[in-house]
Amino acid sequence: MKSFNKYLLFFASVLTSYMIVAQDSLEVEEEYNEEPITFSGTRIINGHSVGTLTKGTFDMRIEHRFGDIAGTNGGYQNMFGFDNLSDMRIALEYGITDDLMVGFGRSKGAKNSPNSISPYSSLLDGFVKYKILEQKKGEMPLSLSVIAGSTFTYMKASTDESQVNYFPKDAHRFAYFTQINAAKHFGDRFSIALMPTYVYRNYVVADDQNGLFALGGAFRLRLTQRFALLTEYYHTFSSNDLRQNGYRNSLGVALEWFTFGHNFTINFTNSTGLGETQFIPYTAENWLKGQFRFGFCVGRKFTIE
Repeated sequence: MKSFNKYLLFFASVLTSYMIVAQDSLEVEEEYNEEPITFSGTRIINGHSVGTLTKGTFDMRIEHRFGDIAGTNGGYQNMFGFDNLSDMRIALEYGITDDLMVGFGRSKGAKNSPNSISPYSSLLDGFVKYKILEQKKGEMPLSLSVIAGSTFTYMKASTDESQVNYFPKDAHRFAYFTQINAAKHFGDRFSIALMPTYVYRNYVVADDQNGLFALGGAFRLRLTQRFALLTEYYHTFSSNDLRQNGYRNSLGVALEWFTFGHNFTINFTNSTGLGETQFIPYTAENWLKGQFRFGFCVGRKFTIE
């Protein structure tokens, strides 16, 4: 009971704080004048969206991912995952122009989470995103962006030479990803996206492969002016036996609450890690075994004048 009250108080505090920050903008509706919104934020669930921040806009993001809701490591003994923190990330992103943005963040890493096979913790990440095309009625049928990013781990190196986090060289602490993100909205309620992505890790275990190609897909269904349903799936292509037998594809569903300047997402996913270099190569959890978890992301946009 004490555990339940603790987490109830925690979420009440989070939601109350969010409402206080958001209260001055609750009267502003999502506008659908000439062009509806394809994806309202710069992220969908785990991965990037086609969207960029407008020039001079900052976005402060806080992301949390808890433990398994059900299965061996879930259930009421672990408060359906709330007793375990799989990963968390805090980041600041900035729009250099209306089409070019950058971001930098720090995440805990999912190394010590139950069921996670990610070998990394203490991760720094950075990325740059450029919007090449923007959908416009009668002119451009879709939106297109390119994203490139990297992660670096400063975790303590293992003394076991057989481990991937032994780090013989500092370069082995880096991993990279690049993505082409194409999206299209149909009317003012429905949007889809395709995200071909390539991930490269400088150092992997003996039976793994450094480079991985994945194809992501997502849709957004606007339910009301403020709420939308999101689904995102990344399929990793590999004939490697380790990849075929030990890993799963990332799948997530989410409810998005959008107000002017704010983006609040409640999600459920089988991925434990945050960021393309983590959830694409290191998802091993199975939805059918209850190995999915609750998470949320709060994004607040602001400008400095």
